[in-house]
Amino acid sequence: QVQLEESGGGLVQAGESLRLSCVASGSVVSINKWAWWRQAPGKERDLIASITNGADQNYADSVQGRFTISRDNAKNMVYLQMNALKPEDTARYYCAKLVGSSWLVDYWGQGTQVIVSS
Repeated sequence: QVQLEESGGGLVQAGESLRLSCVASGSVVSINKWAWWRQAPGKERDLIASITNGADQNYADSVQGRFTISRDNAKNMVYLQMNALKPEDTARYYCAKLVGSSWLVDYWGQGTQVIVSS
């Protein structure tokens, strides 16, 4: 079993920044692919960023150029730097460990809440 725990969420004003962190613990051997999702109230959970072991990154159009995903393999951590936040970024943010290089999630964190006020 692998446990994922996010941190770093909070309440900020539009235009400000936040950095989310996620740490994996438990039976962690190696994590090929990480991803961040978010879910706003009443909406589906959306994939917003991913990063492979080779540091290849992908972003949703809605966050491209504002958010940056990174990882620290030695610490089993993944980060999401969020700049120029907008009220529409308000959501619960989840990190996930993906199965190999696929898009299949085998472990989710509990999420961390981000609220961006206008």
